[in-house]
Amino acid sequence: MTTSVEPAVQPSWRQLLENPAQLVAFGFGLGKIPIAPGTFGTLAMLPVYQALQPRLADAGLLALVGVMFLVGVWACERTGRALGVPDHGGMVWDEMTAFLLVLFFTPPTLAWQAFAFLLFRLFDVLKPPPIRHYERQFKNGLGVMLDDLIAAFYALLTLAAWRAVAG
Repeated sequence: MTTSVEPAVQPSWRQLLENPAQLVAFGFGLGKIPIAPGTFGTLAMLPVYQALQPRLADAGLLALVGVMFLVGVWACERTGRALGVPDHGGMVWDEMTAFLLVLFFTPPTLAWQAFAFLLFRLFDVLKPPPIRHYERQFKNGLGVMLDDLIAAFYALLTLAAWRAVAG
């Protein structure tokens, strides 16, 4: 019995460059990294956040996350349909968007941001309830984006609890 749920469907660079939805869903190519693409997509947001944070007001940064979420629903829906895999492992826009939100609420030190990164990846990989429920419930772009948003919520909740306990 085989347990592989994801076929070896990997768009070429040419396909990504010719298809805006796939280019976005694959994080402008980060999703093509063969090992842990979600981790690399998440990590990529650290320098992006560092560049954006001093240039955008809080409302602008939150609006950007909202726009990224909506674009992600569209891009991941189209890409999942085109590849025949609703939540392809190479689609990393969901991690990128959710982690940008996490960084917005994380204290601006390397230690806190590293802790936020580890927590987000942990919750994204383990998918505690109700993440798996929503992942099964929504087999489309919304589901792809929503499960990472819930993982971000768990990471932020844990960060807040740690901050309250640690002082």
